[in-house]
Amino acid sequence: MGVQVKEQLQVKASAPPEAAEVLTPEALEFVRRLEQEFRPTRAGLLQRRAERQAEFDAGSLPDFLSATAGVRRAAWQVAPPPADLQDRRVEITGPVERKMMINALNSGARVFMADFEDALSPTWANVIQGQANLQEAVRRTLEYASPDGRRYRLAERTATLMVRPRGWHLPERHVLWSGEPVSASLFDFGLHFFHNARALLERGSGAYFYLPKLESHLEARLWNDVFCFAQDALGLPRGTIRATVLIETILAAFEMEEILYELRDHSAGLNAGRWDYIFSVIKKFRNRAQFVLPDRAQVVMTVPFMRAYTELLVRTCHQRDAHAIGGMAAFIPSRRDPEVNARALARVREDKQRESADGFDGTWVAHPDLVPLATEVFTSVLGAHPHQKHRQREDVRVTARDLLDIRVPDGVITEAGVRTNVRVALEYLDNWLQGTGAVAIANLMEDAATAEISRAQLWQWLRHRCRLGDGRLVDSELYLVVRQQELAALGGPGGRRREAAALLDALVLAAEFVEFLTLPAYGLLDAGPTKER
Repeated sequence: MGVQVKEQLQVKASAPPEAAEVLTPEALEFVRRLEQEFRPTRAGLLQRRAERQAEFDAGSLPDFLSATAGVRRAAWQVAPPPADLQDRRVEITGPVERKMMINALNSGARVFMADFEDALSPTWANVIQGQANLQEAVRRTLEYASPDGRRYRLAERTATLMVRPRGWHLPERHVLWSGEPVSASLFDFGLHFFHNARALLERGSGAYFYLPKLESHLEARLWNDVFCFAQDALGLPRGTIRATVLIETILAAFEMEEILYELRDHSAGLNAGRWDYIFSVIKKFRNRAQFVLPDRAQVVMTVPFMRAYTELLVRTCHQRDAHAIGGMAAFIPSRRDPEVNARALARVREDKQRESADGFDGTWVAHPDLVPLATEVFTSVLGAHPHQKHRQREDVRVTARDLLDIRVPDGVITEAGVRTNVRVALEYLDNWLQGTGAVAIANLMEDAATAEISRAQLWQWLRHRCRLGDGRLVDSELYLVVRQQELAALGGPGGRRREAAALLDALVLAAEFVEFLTLPAYGLLDAGPTKER
């Protein structure tokens, strides 16, 4: 019997300066083991996504699973949370960029989610620098010197660190195994866990994650298998890892209990990922005229399908002794316009009051200036208690029909809505292609999720020949006129606007819906200059 040669990972990119501490031979071997172990299961689950989409295109609708009814009826709870995840009343999110990480960790929020997914443009330099930043954040050596001479350092007390790896559908094309790109999920998770899990344990914490874009409990089971494998491989106790799942797809909403059950020994709860959830509804039912949504601004949290989803999430979590975390407040305060701030902050307060009254244990914000407001609102309900899991919400009864009731009272498609979608998508893609994944546009923090809504709505409106409130047809002619006007309004040929416009045209005018804009955009990403990080 011959000796089997172990095929190593191939790194198909020049190494940025930080790579020596990140891409060590031992860390790459750990990622290789993850990829070898879990590649077939991941591929099968992605194939199942395509099969389910074909079923929806053929007329079927999702429902609660009969095969897992026993899980929903049984008495069980998730593992108790570690001490530093007991109180999560306000969480802040942002990309793994050095200055933003320091500001977020120092913001006064209870938790900071360092994001490799929707808020990060995954240039090779950004991904490797982000991993290096995590190592320094864990060891409390993270610093930043700004061009004007100011220095940023971590405060004595910082937020608990959580990390969001990229979703199961995304590749890391700079690293190959057996001739194919490795899973970006396993790459992001594996490097952080390998380098930092033991150090986090020694500091009284653990390796904590947010899991994005799951569409089924089987995808959660895959993550749980990854966690068990990783902990065993490094000789760490099971339960070192804790994970909060973002319920940001319509299909995951039908399997919330099953998702918690699969991760029960590693679970840290569920989060209402509102923006991707709206995108998911458009995407999954894209070929069904009855699922057309009006302007994004009109799809608020109180419309029937969003209300049903969030109330079911709180009930599900609290029945299983898990945290329920509310959605993002994306407002970016203005330094120049107090009236804009006053109106927007009033809406943020109303949103957080609704969440806290519904029973959520915490919420998300995108900017440090929103932390005090959100903390005040949740503290007025929680007081000194770390959460409100005692509120079981037994009054909530949500059916499949409720989750699919996409009516928006008085909803209408407007020219302003078309323009907003075009403008957000263009400006975001321009920045993303230059290496920035979280972009302030019109006092809102836009990321890949909101850009997905923008381009998906445009495709949906064209696909179903929708009409504006004034009767005009939303067709390719109207779109191209608006797109040209909005492109001109962005200014000259700087940045990568022309490429962004061509990509947006390809997405919006395509005969078939493109599953994720980040997939075709990723092929363009390192073709041009990136912004200094």
